[in-house]
Amino acid sequence: MSLNSLASIENWPVPTAAAGVVRADGTVLGTHGPTARPFPLASVTKPLAAYAVLVAYEEGAIELDELAGPPGATVRHLLAHTSGLAFDEHRVMAPPGERRLYSNAGFEQLGDHVAKATDIPFAEYLRQAVLAPLGMTRTTLDGSPAKDAVSTVDDLLLFAAELQAPRLLDPRTVAEAMTVQYPGTKGVLPGYGHQNPNDWGLGFEIRDSKSPHWTGTSSSPRTFGHFGQSGTFLWTDPAAGAACVALTDRPFGPWAIDAWPPFTDGVLSELRAA
Repeated sequence: MSLNSLASIENWPVPTAAAGVVRADGTVLGTHGPTARPFPLASVTKPLAAYAVLVAYEEGAIELDELAGPPGATVRHLLAHTSGLAFDEHRVMAPPGERRLYSNAGFEQLGDHVAKATDIPFAEYLRQAVLAPLGMTRTTLDGSPAKDAVSTVDDLLLFAAELQAPRLLDPRTVAEAMTVQYPGTKGVLPGYGHQNPNDWGLGFEIRDSKSPHWTGTSSSPRTFGHFGQSGTFLWTDPAAGAACVALTDRPFGPWAIDAWPPFTDGVLSELRAA
């Protein structure tokens, strides 16, 4: 099958866009646009980085509840944006576990922690642990594990299939990553304002009942994923049995707030009708 709904990216007010949808078994249900073109991911880097951290956990290099980052914080706090670190500064704003403070600095400290534990630079660890095994040959990280990866729709569809049917991680680890950490924690979802609760798993945002939100109005509460300030997103909806990737070359803004939910609703509607 091919998803006609993907063609609606042609109406987005962006210079270039590419999108695709994939099932758990790796079947690509449809693509549109230049899916082999590399795009900066911005914060869609974080799920890739988080997956590498979870590989390090399964390999025994680190533990989720060992101390990392600011005083009293753990790897789990850093992955779940509850370490208390500021958004883009290595400055403590709150005690660990108290508030959902979305933090690039937290993911940078995660990268440093894994690099020290494994004696491998984090970008290289990500390549060995996630990118190479999945065949993501067009994906690179040159800079911050929070925001500096570059990838293609084709590569991210490989990752999105992995999220649905894990081969690199024990499915129980992935299930934990998609489970709300520190339930009931309030915080700001960047671009969408204060959310109570602001639910996150381990490196992945969980939709639950958030409103407004960057996914669709018909997205299931179990939907998880991430969006990026470079105009990018990846979501997986277990109820739909599929995942969707969209990459653009226009920064996130009001255009995305308007365009993304109806796009996702169109994709989900077509999936349900198939």
